[in-house]
Amino acid sequence: MKQILLLEDLPEIRAWLKALVMQVFPDAQISEASRIHDALELVNAVRFDVALLDLGLPDGSGVEVVQALREKQPEAQSVVVTIHEDDDHLFPALQAGAFGYLLKEQSREQLSEQLQRISQGEPPLSPSIARRVIQYFTAQARQQPMREPDNVTPHVQLTERENEVLLRVAKGFTLPEIGVQLNLSRHTIADYVKQIYRKLNVSSRAEAALEAQRLGLFRR
Repeated sequence: MKQILLLEDLPEIRAWLKALVMQVFPDAQISEASRIHDALELVNAVRFDVALLDLGLPDGSGVEVVQALREKQPEAQSVVVTIHEDDDHLFPALQAGAFGYLLKEQSREQLSEQLQRISQGEPPLSPSIARRVIQYFTAQARQQPMREPDNVTPHVQLTERENEVLLRVAKGFTLPEIGVQLNLSRHTIADYVKQIYRKLNVSSRAEAALEAQRLGLFRR
């Protein structure tokens, strides 16, 4: 049974999201909160598998809860569900540790499909958000000289195949899509991703994209 935290201040939207979560995760135990304070208390009391978090709350930003989960429950997967798709909201959330970022404007069917990715270990990202992330890191790669990653020790080396997988992960492709592109099974790709994350000491697609940019992979 999955333990899911739902942070949303508007009752009607919270009820809509709860119904959606119950559709995707029928056996889920859902804890609801409408304020940052209440969500943080739940984080201290319950071990969550997934957290769906709005950003603009009456007493602060949902990024606070993303950070708290990353520090206290690193295995929990935080997914932002918001109306905001600008850089000022997106990148602080990803840098804080958000596993996914979804826009409320999507249809119920689209959101359901995105949330189902969580069980497959794939980050749920709205298409426009995935494009924005790719554009950001591609632009950064063009502006900055290639240099050794700050948080990767010099002896860490990725194989050519691992570089190929990392680049595609950073560009937002799903594991099955990467498997088709490289003519490998999804499970093989998943093994590569785990190995890459372990080597680079990262835990999210956003961090992987940053490392791909620092390694100069977007220049290929």
